Amino acid sequence: MKKAIFFLVLPLLAFVSVHKFYVSVTNINYSEKDRAFQITSRIFIDDLEAVLKERYGVETRLATGDESPVADEYIEKYFRAKLLLSLNKEPARYDFLGKKYDADVIVCYLELPEIDLARLESFEIQNEILTDLFEEQKNLVHIKWQGKKRSFILIKENNKGMLNL
Repeated sequence: MKKAIFFLVLPLLAFVSVHKFYVSVTNINYSEKDRAFQITSRIFIDDLEAVLKERYGVETRLATGDESPVADEYIEKYFRAKLLLSLNKEPARYDFLGKKYDADVIVCYLELPEIDLARLESFEIQNEILTDLFEEQKNLVHIKWQGKKRSFILIKENNKGMLNL
């Protein structure tokens, strides 16, 4: 009986294809203590490596003992080109603080310092991370400030999210 079920199910499994899921998650939290937006962005390591190779021609070998000494430089360069922030409709420059690895994901740490939330009227994010390489890429963005939360799903055709405070 078990063999019969196995041979009936086996042909069905032959037609199942694995489809890779392309997603990044960016969390933006306002810290009242630090008066800063603290940002973490989680991206699959292999996807980031592929886009850095395609865009800049650099082999980064992330999360290995043979990681390129210029890896951080190119990661920051890519973020500056693809993750844009505006406060009160003015471009805002964030600090790239570093990265760490968590299994098959790279976590990048950014900070937008010295923010007076009382003077902030709008916060805009444009997230094009990996959309230049993967058409199916989805970039989830979660913003938290003073107990409020707003989330966006940004894609290649709709890569901006606006928050009026």
